[in-house]
Amino acid sequence: MITIKTLVEIAGFPESHVNEIMEKIIEKLEKENGIKIIKKNVGKAEKVKEMYSSFADLELDVDNLQVLMGFCFDYTPTSIEIVDIKELTFKVKELTNSLNDMLSKLHQYNYLVTNMHAENTVLKQKFEKSSK
Repeated sequence: MITIKTLVEIAGFPESHVNEIMEKIIEKLEKENGIKIIKKNVGKAEKVKEMYSSFADLELDVDNLQVLMGFCFDYTPTSIEIVDIKELTFKVKELTNSLNDMLSKLHQYNYLVTNMHAENTVLKQKFEKSSK
């Protein structure tokens, strides 16, 4: 078991949508296997420039390194602090699984970015042709 303090932030609009999404994030997190919420402080959305922003200041118990890395990729927290231990000892198999899960997520993100870039390029070309 690893205890962490973490901050999850979201931004968007309108205000009601930001509050609703933060609630859904917390609900999903409460159902995650291998993660237990110890403390939570969830802020209501506040206006920051043209958008609204909300945060969840959390203390979590996670089962192992693999669950911790999964949390990082699935929830993209702003920060993490491991608070209960000074050293981690784990099996090579656990590290291998964690690294492969991380690589899988990176490949998914790369695929999405590549596709979005290609779609953006096509849309720009269509816009330029139609504006002539």
